[in-house]
Amino acid sequence: MPDRVLPEAPEHRPLERFWPYAELDEQPSEDELAKLHPELREALFGAPSLPFNISIVFPVFGGENFPRALALAKASDEYTEFTTAGVTRHRARFFPGPAASRLRDLYELVSPVPETDVLIDDRPVPYARELWLPLVWFLIK
Repeated sequence: MPDRVLPEAPEHRPLERFWPYAELDEQPSEDELAKLHPELREALFGAPSLPFNISIVFPVFGGENFPRALALAKASDEYTEFTTAGVTRHRARFFPGPAASRLRDLYELVSPVPETDVLIDDRPVPYARELWLPLVWFLIK
């Protein structure tokens, strides 16, 4: 059997104040919860009881339309910016009401961008661009 490596009694007492990790709150702040990706929020806390909504998710793109698109997205009912796999994406959620006309303006600016997604109640739905958006535009006129 090998000799004992550690002494029988400790030679010094470690400092209690030394802790190599940051002191973090056990619960996330309201700001952190607001920045959660909607799919992660739903997995953690369950589906929220939101009214019908249409979301447009688009990445950063070059061109003169991006600043206007970003301003329209920030003027939506709910705006979130998140990064997935190193790509920053902007999510603008619109509820029924007066902001619905801004939905059309935003979509016209970001529709040429290939990575743009249209979500109905936070889900990708078949024919969201071809059926749902024209139906909404017809109803808001």
